[in-house]
Amino acid sequence: MSKNDESLSEVHGSVVTSGKTGWRKLMAFIGPAYLVSVGYMDPGNWATDIAGGSQFGYKLIWVLLMSNLIALLLQSLSARLGIVRGLDLAQASRNAYPKYINYPLYVLAQIAIIACDLAEIIGMAIGLNLLFGLPLIWGVSITILDTFLLLFLMNKGMRMMEVFIVSMVFIVGISFLTEMFIVKPILGEVLSGFKPSILSGNALYIAIGIIGATVMPHNLYLHSSLVQTRKIDRTTKGIKDALKFNLIDTTIALNLAFFVNAAILILAATAFYKNGLYEVAEIQDAYMLLDNIFGSVAPTLFAIALIASGQSSTITGTLAGQIVMEGHLNLRIQPWIRRLLTRLLAIIPAFFTIVYFGEEALGSLLVLSQVVLSLQLGFAIIPLIHFNSDNKAMKEYVIKPWVKILAWLSALIIVGLNVKLVIQEVTNWLSGGEDVWLIYVFVIPVIMSVSVLLLYVIFVPLYKKHSGSLSNVPHGGALEIGNIESIQYKMIGITVDFSKKDINTIRHALIQGGKDAKYVMIHIVETAGARFHGEIVLDHETQSDTNNLEKYQLNLKELGYDAEIAIGYGVASKAISQLVETKNLDLLVMGAHGHKGISDLIFGTTVETVRHNVSIPILIIK
Repeated sequence: MSKNDESLSEVHGSVVTSGKTGWRKLMAFIGPAYLVSVGYMDPGNWATDIAGGSQFGYKLIWVLLMSNLIALLLQSLSARLGIVRGLDLAQASRNAYPKYINYPLYVLAQIAIIACDLAEIIGMAIGLNLLFGLPLIWGVSITILDTFLLLFLMNKGMRMMEVFIVSMVFIVGISFLTEMFIVKPILGEVLSGFKPSILSGNALYIAIGIIGATVMPHNLYLHSSLVQTRKIDRTTKGIKDALKFNLIDTTIALNLAFFVNAAILILAATAFYKNGLYEVAEIQDAYMLLDNIFGSVAPTLFAIALIASGQSSTITGTLAGQIVMEGHLNLRIQPWIRRLLTRLLAIIPAFFTIVYFGEEALGSLLVLSQVVLSLQLGFAIIPLIHFNSDNKAMKEYVIKPWVKILAWLSALIIVGLNVKLVIQEVTNWLSGGEDVWLIYVFVIPVIMSVSVLLLYVIFVPLYKKHSGSLSNVPHGGALEIGNIESIQYKMIGITVDFSKKDINTIRHALIQGGKDAKYVMIHIVETAGARFHGEIVLDHETQSDTNNLEKYQLNLKELGYDAEIAIGYGVASKAISQLVETKNLDLLVMGAHGHKGISDLIFGTTVETVRHNVSIPILIIK
């Protein structure tokens, strides 16, 4: 497996852990779980925790604790899969399930990532609005720019990204610790919230939102890949050490996330529920009320923490998108394109909500996004349990029976609550009496299809192993080379632009064909006249270029080479492609301009476009 074939290949195995002991050894492993934990304290968590605290006081703290314990179990299983098998969850799914199952699993995972990204967009926009008075519609638009923050951090290495994320988490934690001293909750009342209670109606909806905001499906994909950024010894001791230290990392990071979430819920319960303000489901309302009750410090810390959590979460969501696409679809595209696509798909519903329902509807959309996350959970959790229970693949690292029981119990709780919610919501829609036919035509068929998929991933792996030998890499496996026959090129095109690079380009072309081949000296006139009038243009540049080409042709003939000239007009890439076809060339030799970064976006890249337009080999000379 080559470097580019691995999960998050840009940073795979980039953090060295060998040769270290004690605290230095632990610190080498600390990091992946912190990147995962930011998803447990993102703006979506804020919305569900504020809604739960303001409507039900401390009664849902036990749901928060249960969600955190489930998350701790599942994230440790995710890390175990990545460490032991060297596969992320999406790659393992691709190996275990046929294509017709992997495609819908990818779609569901991508929906979850978009739902998560939607929460970050709304949270960032609200935070900017609260701090600077920026309209939400502009705040949503600005979030496109943080697409490039991830690319910058990835170029700086894994450790720099982890430092940035931990800094954001630190800001969030300090902000809420300070606010706890401001609101002064009564400890006895807070502890009463740890007693489980029956969930129904809106409490069930909020509770499932809390679960979806805490146990996020994309985090399971993410953690299984991030643990592979540590370069470990592939020995029994090395793997066991990695499992131990990653468990410590996960436990510390997720417990910190739990305290932040609990702090938000306790803040809402103490400040709003106890003051009779039961309907504070909006982050903006919470900010204003904090200002009225406790003064300016608390709401300012609140807004700063909101922006920090949104920024950190959006980065981890992007990484998860890369893992899901490469794992399930075996498809690798440019990171900035994938990031921009995910962000645009998330911005559309935010824009639609603001335009058609008003800014006040964003809070409800935020909670809905977390419920959507919860509904996707079963499709990540159940394959994860199957993979960790596979004796053949996991060998001595397979999970113990009591861990397996707890994992399946967690899956049963989550899937059971989701089924209850779906039945509850569909029943409410059907009893509404308006446009009931839409439910039967669209909603129920989707529910049935998703249910069949869920039953497949639960039961089929128990009695049938997927027999396909699939590659986890976009490039496939190595082929047998066999005997090598020489290739004799007869018609070789050489693109020239009369710069210093021409000599090197021509020299390499002559080496390919020698004196047995025919050479076509190609130049494209790109003046405004050439673009509009083509070959009938007779401006000074065209005449000068023709003279220069004829000099090249004469020079080559004097050296004993057969050469002719060909001039194209207009867009260089299109004109070169046409000449390749009309001249029946079997090799094209091109000089690269050497543009980098923003220059390619400004000037374009002729070589790249021609490469996609022609079917003959191209030799690029730098």
